[in-house]
Parts: sequence; C-alpha cells; structure tokens
Amino acid sequence: MKELLSRTHKITVGLLAIGLWAGVSQFGYAQEQPSRQQRAAQFYYNMEYANAAKAYELIVNKDNPELEPMERLASSYLYINQYALAESWYARVVQHENANEQSFLDYARVLQLQGKYSEAKAAYANYQSKYGHKAEISRAITGTDSASFWMENPSKHVIANEQEINTSLAEFGLIPTSGGVLYAAEPNSLLAEKSGMTGQPYLKIYSATRNDDGSLSYPNVMPDAFNDSKFHLGPLITDSEEEVLYVTRTYPGKQVEKYRANGQRWRKQNLELKIYRKQGNDWIEEDFIYNNVKEYSVGHAALSADENTLYFASDMPGGKGGVDIWFCTKQADGSWGTPVNAGNNINTDGDEVFPSVFDNILYFSSTGHVGMGGLDIFQAKGQKGNFEKPLNMGYPVNSPSDDFAFVVVGDNLDENFGYLSSNRQGGIGSDDIYSFRYPKPKITVTLEGITKDKKTGEPLSFTSISLSDKDGKLVTTGSSNDKGIFSFEIARNTAYLVLADKAGYMADSVAVPGVIPQQDTTIHVVLNLQPVNKVGEKFVLENIYYDFDKHNIRPDAAIILDKLVTTLRNNPTLRIELSSHTDSRGSDSYNMKLSDRRAKSAVDYIVSKGIAADRLVAKGYGESRLVNKCANGVKCTEEEHQQNRRTEVEVLAF
Repeated sequence: MKELLSRTHKITVGLLAIGLWAGVSQFGYAQEQPSRQQRAAQFYYNMEYANAAKAYELIVNKDNPELEPMERLASSYLYINQYALAESWYARVVQHENANEQSFLDYARVLQLQGKYSEAKAAYANYQSKYGHKAEISRAITGTDSASFWMENPSKHVIANEQEINTSLAEFGLIPTSGGVLYAAEPNSLLAEKSGMTGQPYLKIYSATRNDDGSLSYPNVMPDAFNDSKFHLGPLITDSEEEVLYVTRTYPGKQVEKYRANGQRWRKQNLELKIYRKQGNDWIEEDFIYNNVKEYSVGHAALSADENTLYFASDMPGGKGGVDIWFCTKQADGSWGTPVNAGNNINTDGDEVFPSVFDNILYFSSTGHVGMGGLDIFQAKGQKGNFEKPLNMGYPVNSPSDDFAFVVVGDNLDENFGYLSSNRQGGIGSDDIYSFRYPKPKITVTLEGITKDKKTGEPLSFTSISLSDKDGKLVTTGSSNDKGIFSFEIARNTAYLVLADKAGYMADSVAVPGVIPQQDTTIHVVLNLQPVNKVGEKFVLENIYYDFDKHNIRPDAAIILDKLVTTLRNNPTLRIELSSHTDSRGSDSYNMKLSDRRAKSAVDYIVSKGIAADRLVAKGYGESRLVNKCANGVKCTEEEHQQNRRTEVEVLAF
C-alpha cells in the first residue's frame, strides 16, 4: 500500500510541483526499429509521460483497445495533471475484470482531485471492498467528507490569481525579496530544452516586481550564474541580507542513483540543494553538505526567523514515509549540524514538502494528513522537532488539486497576506501563483471607567473626560453619565492618558497601555477626584517625590503637577498653599530650607504653565510633619524616607 500511495503521489503532483523525481531507463531494442507499442512503453518507463500519452493515444484509438495501454494512458494523463482525460480512461479501465489494484486507487484519486467528492468516496469504498480496509484509504475517505465541510464553511482568505506573471505553463514557489519576488517557472520559449515527463521546458528562476497592493508584474528570467543548469531549477530561498541563496535543482551530472525495476536498469536524477554566496557581482557555488544524489533527494529549503534553523524536504533514510521535512541547526562555526527529522506531528507515511516559516509557525504541504485531494497546505506552531498538531488551512487556501509553497509576506493588526501556488481548476497554467489576504476579525477594545469623589467614594456624575496619546495630543473628549460611568472605543496597540476633570475637584488621570487582544476586550479604570471646593481642605499630591537632598521637579512629579495646573485653570477662584516636607535625615534647619526650596520649585513649575503667582503660596515645613516613625535616629528604609518627602495642598480660598 505504501508503494501504491507513493506512486499515486508522484502521479498526482509530478515533477513541476514537487521537483523531487526524474528518471531515465537504460534499455533498448538491439538494432531493430522499435514498434509503436515498444516506443510507447519506452516513454512510459522513462517517465516521459507527456510523450507516453501521445504515443498511447494512437495505440488505443480503436474499437477494442487492450487493457494495459489504456491503464498506461490513464496513468500518463494523471502524471501530467490532465485529470478529466485521466478520469475518462480510468472509468473504462475499472470496468475491465483484469484491471489492476493501482487503477482502482488512481480512479478514486482523480475523482477527488477534481472535487467530485461523492463519486470519489464511492470509488474509495469500492477499492476497500476489493482489497480490504487500509488506514490510508480511510484517511482519504475522511478527506472527502472534510473537503465538503471546508467548502461549505470557507475561511476568510481572499485568493487572487496573479495574472500578470502566470502563463499557460508553470509558475510556483514564490519568495519575497527587497526588490520584488523570485519564483520558479517554465520558460515560454520554443528554443528551450523540454522535459519528456511534462512536455514543457525545464524550470528556471524568474524575478518580478511586487507592487504596493501586493500584485505582481514584469516577470523576467534571472541572468545570474545560479540560473544555469541542464535540468530543473527552483524553488529557492534567500537569507535576510540577500547574500546567500539556497537553490533546489535536479542534479545534472552522471553520479546518479541506480536501481533495477521491471527487469531493467534505471537511473534517477535526484534533487540537490545548492548554496550560492554573493561576492561582489558574482555568486559562488557550494554544495549543501548533506546532498547525496546517489541515494536520495534534498530540496525545498526554508529558514527560521533567526536563520539558525534550516528546514528542507528529503526522502533520505530514517524518515517517516516518502518525503519528510527535516531540519539542521547552525553550529558555532556557521556550518549546518546533522539533519534531524521534524517529527511525527509533521511527517507521515505520505509526503511533506515545501516548508516555510513565519514567526513561530511552520507552513508545509502534505499528502499524508487529511486533506481535500492532492497536496494540502497545513500550519503548525512550534520549532525544530517540537510542533503542535498541524491544522489544515481549509478552503479556499486549499482546493481539490495541489496547493503548496505557502509563504506569508506580512502580518499586521488588520490582515495577514502572502502567496501560494496551486494547479487548481480555473487557473491560467499548470501551476499558478496566487496572492492571498486574510482580513482579521475586527476586535473591539473598549475603555470603560467610573469617576468618583475621592473623599466620599461616591460616583461623580457629569465629569469631563479627555483621552490623549503618548505625545500629549488630544484624541477625543467625553463625559461620564449621571452614574459617573463613561465609555470609549479605543484603538489596539495604542497607549492613552485618560484625564477626568470637574469644577470644584482636582483632576485625576490614569495611563492606559496599548494592548493587542485576541478577542473583544474591555479595560476598566477608576478616576478619583479630590474635592477642592472647601476652604481648609488638605490633601497630599500623591506620587510627587524628591530625590534625596534635591529640590528639582522630577518627570514623574511633573505629571502630577500638571493635574493641579488643570484644576487651577478650571477653577479660577481657587487659591492654594503648596507645602513641602522632607525626611528626618540632615539637620532640622537644613531640612527647613530644603523643603522651602522644594515648595518654591513646585510653585515655580505651576506658574511656568500660566497660573498667576498670587494664587499660590509656597511653604516649607522641613521634617516637622513626618507621616511615619522615621524621626531622627530611627533606622528606616529608603522607601519609608521617600514617603516623608512629599508635597501637600491646602485650599485657602474657593
């Protein structure tokens, strides 16, 4: 069964989407001219499926074609993503009493790949009735049910085909750069050498302009040395400085993987990961240390945010299934450590490919987790080998076809945006690049508060409320109601200063830090206003402190004095005494002089804000009015001494 699903995956995705497979047989037909059947078989065994399809079309073009050519024609169509044609031939094949097991499975798969979920579910059930219940088939059936649910309950992602760069050929695997984007594409050139598997030119690396709205335009093939190879090139990634490239390519040399199958000798051109470092105007090529093209493929690189972890896809030994996601950790000398499998939460007995990382989320595509059809895109929080259970991103990020190369370009409070690749129906070519935007749900932050009389604790009605930003700029104003309650809707991630003011009271304020909530949030504040409408009323200006042996106004004290300035402006008949008090350290006479200087500093500050000097009296009391035990000779903490260094207000007239 594992072999069946592995083969199905290669049929479903093909070289263009995964880029992990290429093969060439080494057999011939002596000196005689091969027959039409032999020529078609040679194309098929060489994995030249585009050529094989053309050859078998001629062979089956008769009233009663034989079973094997029909099976191979259907299989070839499936390899090159001609799903409708593949379905037509598989529908005929499975009616034959000698149809093989793979054909029944492929028929169900091709139905699922076209979004024909009820028919696919029935075809999978038919397969199980013939060949028994298998976990992989049960998972596929679950996928048909899940796909229907996801399509009926789509996410809020908005998907758009990037028509300015997509062609009738393949484009996929986009990454953002400072100057635009890079991606892999089949050149639209009659002179380009073509792949026998797809019938299209070998992939090259392209660049394009990324416009302010995220749309793409002006595609161009890259002229650099890293874009020169015999076979497929791409996808690729770059480091944040754009000084290092990690390029996936089909190995072009002769040191290939060799094996025997179907009585013949074969060789497979595996993938390798090439590293290019910028030196002046040149790119210097080097091998990824864990390439081993004689035994397995390595490709689809991705870097963590700190660039200390390199993720990649490989079918190297020790994996969980076909192609797994692995990672290497950067060592102290800058080299990459031994590859480690990303673990059971990520990897399955299917294939996991095209990793990308944004913040602490790994995005990847898989055929082994429950999905809609071909490759589905998943996300998993975590890092290295420690990931949470992956989440299928649902429709429309995923489709019945292959969806892969998901990359997040930006994320802000309002939306998440980026690109993905897909061969879904309705596209322009075989694989197309799509942009996506995910508008985040509107999250409301509400500031609710109550104004109170500080002396009695009773609600204070109809109190003026103002909100200012961190720079002191007024944002909005309002008023508490008859019960002292007020409410504002405020912006996320924005700090405010809330000021409450009422005639006959000293203003009170509170700082509200910016918050980035994940759901609707209400912030509660209480503003206590000190009454100043009665002669003889005394109160401490809380949180006005002085450094030891100093009389200058500290920044934290200035904020409190500003409230008093507001109160004096709003109560033009108010006249007050500001008294300053010291701690017990130092001589009594010195402290009396120090407190007098402190009181005068406070008054001078208020006068500098435009308040008439004749409304203010400065008075220093030294250490004569301590508020705690810290008299001369008593050992106290600095905090206890600080409490005695204070400023008080007494109402002289109102």
